[in-house]
Amino acid sequence: MELKLETVTTATKDFRALVEDLDLALSGPYADDQHHALSLDELFAPNVTMFVAKLEGGVMAGCGGIALYDGYAEVKRMYTSPAARGRGVAKALLTRIEDCARVSGASWLRLETGIYQTEAMALYERFGFTRCEPFGLYLEKLPHT
Repeated sequence: MELKLETVTTATKDFRALVEDLDLALSGPYADDQHHALSLDELFAPNVTMFVAKLEGGVMAGCGGIALYDGYAEVKRMYTSPAARGRGVAKALLTRIEDCARVSGASWLRLETGIYQTEAMALYERFGFTRCEPFGLYLEKLPHT
């Protein structure tokens, strides 16, 4: 299987479709106040680098990115299309993101994912991620009581 990773610098039609599929997949089980995803515009901010994984024929099979913040990096918008799952797409993307975090000098690579994303959580745990309390901007989004 040929798998090619590329940096995305603009929201092409294919990239938009992939992100729309991701948004649709996340829309069902979560309340509106539980959606913390970066917008398409935010995915191309100076501190964010996005990647796509392409299969044979240039078909976009997945995406993922890294955002650099003060003191840490964060995995952003990881997604593999259902038809491409089980083909190493997410592993390749996450490996590229980890490499970018290392090169950037980030002390930590963090991520936020939903409790219903069990396959994603299993992948992240295989890569050595551990569960933690809310961090960074997610702290600001917690309900205040």
